[in-house]
Amino acid sequence: MADTSVLTSATGRPSLADSSMFDSKVTETSKENLCIESTSNVEEEMPQVETRVVMVQEAAKQEELLEALKEIKVPCVKMDSMEELKGLDSPEYENVFVVTDFQESVFDDLHKADCRIVGPPVILSCAQKGEPLPFSCRPLYCTSMINLVLCFTGFRKKEELVKLVTLVHHMGGVIRKDFNSKVTHLVANCTQGEKFRVAVSLGTPVMKPEWIYKAWDRRNEQDFCAAVDDFRNEFKVPPFQGCTLSFLGFSDEERTNMEEMTEMQGGHYLPVGDARCTHLIVEENTVKELPFEPPKNLYVVKQEWFWGSIQMDARAGETMYLYEKANTPELKKSVSLLSLSTPNSNRKRRRLKETLAQLSRETDLSPFPPRKRPSAEHSLSIGSLLDISNTPESSINYGETPKSCTKSSRNSTPIPSKQSARWQVAKELYQTESNYVNILATIIQLFQVPLEEEGQRGGPILASEEIKTIFGSIPDIFDVHTKIKDDLEDLIVNWDESKSIGDIFLKYSKDLVKTYPPFVNFFEMSKETIIKCEKQKPRFHAFLKINQAKPECGRQSLVELLIRPVQRLPSVALLLNDLMKHTADDNPDKSTLEKAIGSLKEVMANLLSSHRSLVQRVETISLGEQPCDRGEQVTLFLFNDCLEIARKRHKVIGTFRSPHGHTRPPASLKHIHLMPLSQIKKVLDIKETEDCHNAFALLVRPPTEQANVLLSFQMTSDELPKENWLKMLCRHIANTMCKADAEDLIYTADPESFEVNTKDMDSTLSRASRAIKKTSKKVTRAFSFSKTPKRALWMALMSSHSSTEGRSPSSSDKHTMSRLSSTSSLAGIPSPSLVSLPSFFEKRSHTLSRSTTHLI
Repeated sequence: MADTSVLTSATGRPSLADSSMFDSKVTETSKENLCIESTSNVEEEMPQVETRVVMVQEAAKQEELLEALKEIKVPCVKMDSMEELKGLDSPEYENVFVVTDFQESVFDDLHKADCRIVGPPVILSCAQKGEPLPFSCRPLYCTSMINLVLCFTGFRKKEELVKLVTLVHHMGGVIRKDFNSKVTHLVANCTQGEKFRVAVSLGTPVMKPEWIYKAWDRRNEQDFCAAVDDFRNEFKVPPFQGCTLSFLGFSDEERTNMEEMTEMQGGHYLPVGDARCTHLIVEENTVKELPFEPPKNLYVVKQEWFWGSIQMDARAGETMYLYEKANTPELKKSVSLLSLSTPNSNRKRRRLKETLAQLSRETDLSPFPPRKRPSAEHSLSIGSLLDISNTPESSINYGETPKSCTKSSRNSTPIPSKQSARWQVAKELYQTESNYVNILATIIQLFQVPLEEEGQRGGPILASEEIKTIFGSIPDIFDVHTKIKDDLEDLIVNWDESKSIGDIFLKYSKDLVKTYPPFVNFFEMSKETIIKCEKQKPRFHAFLKINQAKPECGRQSLVELLIRPVQRLPSVALLLNDLMKHTADDNPDKSTLEKAIGSLKEVMANLLSSHRSLVQRVETISLGEQPCDRGEQVTLFLFNDCLEIARKRHKVIGTFRSPHGHTRPPASLKHIHLMPLSQIKKVLDIKETEDCHNAFALLVRPPTEQANVLLSFQMTSDELPKENWLKMLCRHIANTMCKADAEDLIYTADPESFEVNTKDMDSTLSRASRAIKKTSKKVTRAFSFSKTPKRALWMALMSSHSSTEGRSPSSSDKHTMSRLSSTSSLAGIPSPSLVSLPSFFEKRSHTLSRSTTHLI
């Protein structure tokens, strides 16, 4: 759309605004609000001319104006008609005419006669401030746009443009035909064009024409300024003005939210395919191909354009966000490791053994973070499944290269040929610490720093108090854990069994005590602030949408990222406790680890939150020989940091009697294993086939083992979809390992590759075969007098925050839990609150040593 330069005023008289001499003169004098005076040399050569105010018609009747003239000590006369004009012409005076209405005929006559004209607000303002009358080559009614430089774009009607320009001049503003860095405001009639794009890039406010009209309506208000934020923000051009949007690939909830945001930001929305749409917003992660051929005048953009426009409070350029259909086939997260088409069962077993052997080779990989972030898409080769070490998904470079990425010798450091259990736990401790530091760096650099930046487009997204409430002492926590991570890295690189890991945590115990309580104890307030600001501030909502979609966040919300410090210290304490179990009594680090655990207890004793909560219960059937016989009914209890595996207890001969002689029913479930989530390296989503339905597998690596073990299950309940269960499981595994992207843990695998099938699970013959297999064990189990702490799992569940993930244990769950029996590995788990963790570590260390039931 072409811009029209202003050549005439409302009266048709040639305008002086485009003259550089007069423009500079107006700008300088308006800034200083002073009359232009001649230099001393000129004063000697030219006679002095005194300013005189001429009160025209109605102005002479206003006592307020007469009093103001006395304040500024300017002589005045009255004029009732234009016939008196010639009599006022005098070489001793420069007349300034005060006209109350710039729409009257007398104003036009004075304007044609080249007279200086001002409005009553100018006189009153000068009297109030004690300043002389300002000089202006144009009629100046008020100074509400003084010091403002305006440019116009998108106006087709010259009459409208001339009217707007005239009003700007009457309020003291300056007009520029071409947009440059001196322009303070762009008045736009559309949201496209070169001027609009430059204004957005420079952060120049883009205003509606109504801004000028409304400012003119308030021309008689003293001290009114059209540039103040409260007034100006009412008339800013919204991001989607003149745009009609449609949305493709979003859930109903997301689409409804985006449609509401569209109307709030000045736009409209229509169904996909409507010819009136100007933009089609595509969810690029779900839409791989458009359902129709888009017309040339339709912008097809990614959702980042939508949220980016809201965040910057202006329509973003579409060219940077265009949606393009991929030319290459989509790389899926699927793995077909081996083609076991041969009917030879021995060959199948040999192939499966080779597959698991290859999977176990991941321990030969370097524990240090990769130099580059791996691709978000997994390779289809077998190697992609081998790399299951818990390395951080990115080496984030935020102004300072991570230490682990700058020392090339570390990635080439030889790893012990035979890894001890102590080394395995130490490696896991370092890897989780490195992941945790990267998560904290993401929080700071992706969220906190941009929110704190000055000069944000459209003003600050959040107030400084809100930012402080949300992030608290996160930078301090980041600093101390960066030091811990670096020290752990040095220790792993120069590994020796006698190296002290406990000393590292003792070294920084005071820093941990200082930094954690201020954040963790006020985490709920931080979360509430985020939720409140997201609802009330669309720009903050858009800011979160944009950044949470970035790979560094792993599709997690800011709240989910900020909960990591709440979970970290309990995880470290458990790892140190595990490390102490695998440390020889004569190792100097044994006693040091005990002190380090004690120091962490001191920190956690000052925290108010609890770290363990029940997330989900899932009923399954075992499809392999681990963790129990094939066909066994297995119940999985997912906690936020561990997975309890229990099986349905077999029927036994006789009844159970208490010491008092009372008969009691046997527990319905028997404990198999309590597995920390950090031991689960991969989650395999087994493809649906004719012979395999609702199956999944876990690739597990206990620290005391040298090989991975595959546990396969079939879900038996349709209440929870398998996809939701696996995502839930991976999210909590990632949280435990301080990894951002939980989806990296999920792989889709062919059932034939792992000899997983479910076709015989419900057959009568297979059930009979399994029953015969168990018969030999029944008598032994019936008359076993080994101690089985009956309330172990019940205590773990009762002490958990069962509302996590929006699910509370049902009454039937509680009844079942009351009947659970467990081995001694669960006997020492009391209430998992952080305050009671000291007793947890002491008891669990003792009871685990007496455990007779293990997964492997």
